[in-house]
Amino acid sequence: MSVRVTFVGSGDAFAGGGRFQACILLTSDGTDPLLLDCGATSLVALKRRDIDPATIGHVALSHLHGDHFGGLPWLILDGQFAHRTRPLQIIGPPGTKTRVNQAFEALYPGAPEAARPFPTQFTEFSDRIPQPHGPATITAYPVRHTPATFPHALRVEYAGTIIAYSGDTEWTDTLIEASRDADLFICECNFFDAKAPGHLNYQSLVEHHASLTAKRVVLTHMNEDMLAHAGELALETARDGAVIDI
Repeated sequence: MSVRVTFVGSGDAFAGGGRFQACILLTSDGTDPLLLDCGATSLVALKRRDIDPATIGHVALSHLHGDHFGGLPWLILDGQFAHRTRPLQIIGPPGTKTRVNQAFEALYPGAPEAARPFPTQFTEFSDRIPQPHGPATITAYPVRHTPATFPHALRVEYAGTIIAYSGDTEWTDTLIEASRDADLFICECNFFDAKAPGHLNYQSLVEHHASLTAKRVVLTHMNEDMLAHAGELALETARDGAVIDI
């Protein structure tokens, strides 16, 4: 059974290169779709790709920065006005339900309590404990990013494949563990050579690349400077709309 990975959004928080924010869709025939992260621009990005938001019943969040979870209020509202009936199940780090509802209330006062024809369910993951989530089993690994966002890398078992996703993080050996022997490792690489807390740069990733045992590594979440060096990179990079079949 093949798995299709669609980079609905591959950009950083500031839309480097005009790209949409983090939003990665996993699909496979006979298996429910799974969305990894849902940045603030995700509803637009999904519709740009002619992907019906109502087909997405499961979302997994790496951490609680707006460019990774801020699209959820719009996804929920779209379902409400489109008369969606399919449940929406969201798994994320501690505090996910509270943070999503706070964002929802700020954007659309009163909306979190509105009646809808579908339930929205929240689950919190526990570190390094595999947890079933709809069509997948997800294991979350704490990484090094803004602590208040509860950052995690995700190891996702989906339709017979293993897909690892770094979320946002600076280098940590936890990435070796989370991506060990994965079919695909989707890794953030915000910068080319600049160093900034909480994010990877390309030079650092190249230094550690030999320690990664994933069968394929694809870089995402790139800023303008990183994109300017795209033609000289040895590692594969994502773009909005890119599709990988595993």
